[in-house]
Amino acid sequence: MGYIGIDIGGTQVKFGLVSQDGCVSETIAFDVAFDGYETPIMDTVMEKLVWYMKEHHLTEQNIQGIGVSATGQIDVVNGVVIGTAGHIKNWDGCRIKDRIKSVYSGPVSVMNDANCAALAEQWLGGAKGATDAVVVTIGTGIGGGIIVDSKILCGFRGVGGEIGHFTIRNNGIKCTCGNRGCYERYGSTTALVKAVKQAVKKGVIPEALFEGKAINGRTIFDRISRNQELAKIVDKWIGHIADGIIGLVHIFNPQVVLLSGGVSAQKELFIDPLREKILSIVMPQSAINLRIDAAKMGNDAGLVGAVYYCITHGN
Repeated sequence: MGYIGIDIGGTQVKFGLVSQDGCVSETIAFDVAFDGYETPIMDTVMEKLVWYMKEHHLTEQNIQGIGVSATGQIDVVNGVVIGTAGHIKNWDGCRIKDRIKSVYSGPVSVMNDANCAALAEQWLGGAKGATDAVVVTIGTGIGGGIIVDSKILCGFRGVGGEIGHFTIRNNGIKCTCGNRGCYERYGSTTALVKAVKQAVKKGVIPEALFEGKAINGRTIFDRISRNQELAKIVDKWIGHIADGIIGLVHIFNPQVVLLSGGVSAQKELFIDPLREKILSIVMPQSAINLRIDAAKMGNDAGLVGAVYYCITHGN
């Protein structure tokens, strides 16, 4: 017996079997944005869930629960999407828990994907043993999960920890959420790529540097040592990320800050300079024994964290 983990993102949904001790197997992913969301994401999820259960001979008798990690602001009590950043059609208002309960009557839980990633790190990853931790996911946007006194911080309606949308620049760049100066408009990988593309367009960085390859996080970090202007842009971007984390450290006083997302694999070029910037500015008492490192759980974090929340909160 075990659990089904479902990780619903903006581009794909991932399914996996997760054991009571967090071991993941039989994973498979499906596209959910194949027609620009004209087909609602949850319709695709339900179709593939029914298929997945049949394929693996899963029934109410041999499934202990279903844990869902989902993009957007999630009402964790009712399992409903109650807010998005405005870029996913037919997602706001989706009643995830009710839809799943229509085919499975056992325990079901739904939580924001970044919070699930933080729970996975607390259970089995880089925050294991820590009572207080902040997990920051750097990608298309910025997500986050905050552990306080060994519990995930959900807030009044379950939408706590939305760190991508706190303001770090007064009257700054307009965000898809409607605000200005949001953290993710400066610290996401999207923001870095946009800054580099603008520099290439202006001729500050030669287009030939990228040798005809797409400008993305990987190609940027592969070429840092070859162009001083590129290195300056990356350094400024890391500074923006540090700005947000310093504020979070001052508010929550964590033992550990973990960075996840593809860029977190860049220890010498990203994690180390970020750590240096943070520790050089953060207030001395907040810096004592503060550990800043890459997250450990990788691509399975959403599945593992969702199932952990189901084990502890599913109904």
